[in-house]
Order: sequence, then C-alpha cells, then structure tokens
Amino acid sequence: MSSPVPAKKKRVRNRLRLTLLASALALTTGCATVNHPNPDDPLERYNRTMDKINYNVDHALILPVTNMYKALTPQPAQTCIGNIFNNLGDLWGAVNSFFQGRPHDFFNGLGRVLFNSTMGLGGCIDVASKNGSKRIPNDLGTTLGVWGVPSGPYVVLPIMGPSTVRDGTAMVGGFAVGLSSTYPIMEIRNVPVRNSILAAYMLDFRAGLTDAEDLVDNIALDRYSFIRDAYLQRRESLVRSKKAPIGGDGYDDLPDYEDYDDLPDYDDPEDGVD
Repeated sequence: MSSPVPAKKKRVRNRLRLTLLASALALTTGCATVNHPNPDDPLERYNRTMDKINYNVDHALILPVTNMYKALTPQPAQTCIGNIFNNLGDLWGAVNSFFQGRPHDFFNGLGRVLFNSTMGLGGCIDVASKNGSKRIPNDLGTTLGVWGVPSGPYVVLPIMGPSTVRDGTAMVGGFAVGLSSTYPIMEIRNVPVRNSILAAYMLDFRAGLTDAEDLVDNIALDRYSFIRDAYLQRRESLVRSKKAPIGGDGYDDLPDYEDYDDLPDYDDPEDGVD
C-alpha cells in the first residue's frame, strides 16, 4: 500500500501545474495575429476574445456572488477584511522595495505592516494611513521592470484579466513558487480554512473593482481599449516611479518653484510685462 503524498509535495505539484498552464497560454497566444495590431498589443485578436470570455464568466458566476457578499456583509466588516488583505500586500510590497534597492520604501512599508498588525488589530484597522503613512503599491512584475525586464506584449489572462508577458509571468510564476502576497495564506495547513480565506480574498478583490468597472462601462466607447491603455499607462508609471532617485517621487523633470526671487510681482502692474 503506497503512502499518502505529503501536503507540501501536493502544493508544489499544483503550483507546477499552474506554471505549465501559463506556458501553454503563452504558446497559444503566440499564434494569434491581427491585420493592424497596436504596437503594444500584437495579440489583440486573442486578447479581445479572452476579454469577452472573462466578462461573460465574471457576470454569470463571480459578480453575482460578489454582489451577494456586498449586500450581506456589513460595510465595517468589508473594510476590515479589505484592510487585512491590504496588510499582507504591504508586506509583499516591502519585500519588493528591498529587492529594488529602495530602503526608504522598504522601512516605510514594513513600518505600516507592524503598525497595522499591532495597533490596527491584526490589520483590521488601517491606522497607518490615518497617521499619514500612505500605502506603497509594489509587486514582482514592478521589480522585474526596475531590473530592466521589458514588459512585453499586453495579454489578457484567463479569469485574472489585464496583464503583460512580464507581469503575467511574475504573477503566475511567483504564485507557483511562493513569491506572492498570498504566500502566508497558502501555508495554512487546514485546507477548509485556507480555501475559505482564499475565497474571501478573491471576493474582496472583485468587490474592489465594481465601482471602477461601472465607471468604465459608462464612459468608455471601447471598453477593451480603455482598460488596456489604462493598465499599460499605470504599469509604466509605477515602474518609472520606482526607478526614480532614492528619496524622490519620480517628478524630477518638473520645474522648481522653491526660489521665488525670479517670479514677477503681480502687485506691480509693470512687473513681468514686456
């Protein structure tokens, strides 16, 4: 009689399956072409198809459950759940700040986690933000971008939605090897508890997108193009901000208005007039 497979080996095997699935997706998308593709979106034919599939699956299965969650869960409880998952994200963001060589962001992010985990009752209350410490968004895809890895083509992932080759590989590969914000959840040995927390994580994530989705549906003439362009611009801006000098905010190209000596005196009608 064969001995049962250890739980850890099962998790490794499941993560390897996800990695293989991502590889198969990459091979599949490589065959998709359009006559006049956007330079940033050479896989547009596939992407539009997958976007429609995601939209239909989401509105048929995921969104109704999300709406039920929002309707039945009191707002304070929703805020608490969201803050706890954001606290996990802050920890992973701090790790990425360390990888990017940004010690200031690393200690700020770590300080947020420690502050919210203690004074904020395990992260339920975001006391750090209330005291002026803002969240620092970060992830493995951004870290790869800082390291010089190009984003690659835009790609719509099944279920997960907008991404790029770099960001998608970082997300799926990171999850497979335990480099993600959900790693602490995946290490829970009690399977029903772990799956319940993952379900809550996904519901909270989806609930956070409902307002933005409603806005897109109301103002966008082409929903797909609007989401694609917004995603690419945001990711480019995020990577650029992480490449800014330590202590800067990525706005070094803006004029410096700290020296007021050269400004015209508008109390004098002749000052500043040619």
